[in-house]
Amino acid sequence: MKKKLAILAALMLLMPFCVQAEDKAAEPVKDEAAQASCPKEFVVYSDKGNKENHYIPSGWMGDYGDVKLNDQSTDNPHSGATCLQFVYSGKKSQNQGWAGVYWQNPANNWGSKKGGFDLTGMTKLTFWAKGAKGGEVIQKFTVGGIKGTYPDSAVIEMGPVELTDAWKQYTINLAGKDLSYISGGFGWVTTSDLNPEGATFYIDDVKFEADPTLKPESKKQEAMPFYVYADRSSSSNHFIPSGWMGDYGDLKYDGASKDDPYLGDTCIKIIYSGQGAQGARWAGIYWQNPANNWGAIDGGFDLSKATKLTFWAKGAKGGERIEEFKVGGIMNEYSDSDSAVIGPVILNKEWTQYTIDLKGKDMSYIFGGFCWAGNVDNNPEGMTFYLDEIKYE
Repeated sequence: MKKKLAILAALMLLMPFCVQAEDKAAEPVKDEAAQASCPKEFVVYSDKGNKENHYIPSGWMGDYGDVKLNDQSTDNPHSGATCLQFVYSGKKSQNQGWAGVYWQNPANNWGSKKGGFDLTGMTKLTFWAKGAKGGEVIQKFTVGGIKGTYPDSAVIEMGPVELTDAWKQYTINLAGKDLSYISGGFGWVTTSDLNPEGATFYIDDVKFEADPTLKPESKKQEAMPFYVYADRSSSSNHFIPSGWMGDYGDLKYDGASKDDPYLGDTCIKIIYSGQGAQGARWAGIYWQNPANNWGAIDGGFDLSKATKLTFWAKGAKGGERIEEFKVGGIMNEYSDSDSAVIGPVILNKEWTQYTIDLKGKDMSYIFGGFCWAGNVDNNPEGMTFYLDEIKYE
């Protein structure tokens, strides 16, 4: 009897790692043998036309006109006969400055249809990738994250990733995540700032795997310095200037300005017209992680080692007034762990360094990495100003 109980206990320990891999839109699997099986992997893409492929690269996002896909490239695939080739021009066809592709089930499912799979038991997604030249930067790779009427049960992101010109395997840790409903099986996003000349890259052998030894990944304390913005195409940039606020129609943003950058090849140039496009009489931008994260997504970084944030700024004429520069402060389902502010700041015409003191602040969870805000009352003719070398230290 004791021997039978021991065997039963061992089987129970293995049960959580048995992926259902069942299409939620389909009828339940009736084959008892299939129900009892414990697959070790679940394929997203292995080869063109492979019957084991389970998701479709149908969710084109952002500047979708900038993206070309060859889903049967024979240009030195990692394995098998074919791989995926993506060509991203970075020309901003839809004026977004970024683009990406989601692998979805069913095709074109942004959460309006019941689909997806129960991937309970899978603990990682692995894939192989390379750049045509090396140095191509992918802002993030993603599992899950689709919203809508039928939302994914989790979102997990990894990046930025700078590709080499040789095949390399990458892993997204899924241990401890709720994978009971995933219709967005895999995705990538990149920006024209990270790839000013565009990027050609390859992906192959994308699959979920069940590795019971893999432990949940906790947020690590990031090493300093930790950049918000270093240069246009730098893989060191960790936040996205996606949170446009107030009279956002009054803003023009250039993350690759060559107007006398403080350091490196480029700086940030921001033009605020003050015309009141949305009637708010003020405007500003948050640098967020991930993009457009107002606290609905578990993102951000543990910046506990930071004691200050420094940046360089100047006005086109001098005398431009910024009401505040800020770190953190976004509050929602997920909230920044703290906030710190300086301002108002009257900009000089020459590059000047500014510091936001973070001593005594809880910087363990920050997804609102940097922010500025200004208004038309103090800039009645609008303003043009520049930022560079924004980093935590």
